[in-house]
Amino acid sequence: MPLLALSLAPAQQGFIEPISDCLAEAKQEHRFIPVALYYQQQLVGFAMFGEFCEPQQRIWFDRFLIDIHFQGQGLGRRFAELVMSYLYQRYAVVELYLSVYADNLHAIKLYQQLGFIFNGEQDHNGELVMCCVYQSSNED
Repeated sequence: MPLLALSLAPAQQGFIEPISDCLAEAKQEHRFIPVALYYQQQLVGFAMFGEFCEPQQRIWFDRFLIDIHFQGQGLGRRFAELVMSYLYQRYAVVELYLSVYADNLHAIKLYQQLGFIFNGEQDHNGELVMCCVYQSSNED
């Protein structure tokens, strides 16, 4: 399956930009890093992240989706955990940020389960900002 063929349920489509727009943005703005997510050698999702230094340094877990055909299998949570772990290590930070639409209740539930909390901010699109502070475990 080509990356641009990933799809969402109709009710989810307004919550994330089309992948083609994300890739164009990453090509123009080199702080964004897009990644394809594979499970058992099959493309199942997409994520994009980046480092932004203004007004302060923050690492953003900016875009995230699992194809509609692979949702409900725990892959969203597992890939989110893997991306988060990678970001903590790559950027040597203790906080990650993301933004989410207030009516994207499914994503909010997942992000809260992963440790993200609302910090009271909104981004330039009116999305609510969430932050996750790294918690070490016995496995670290």
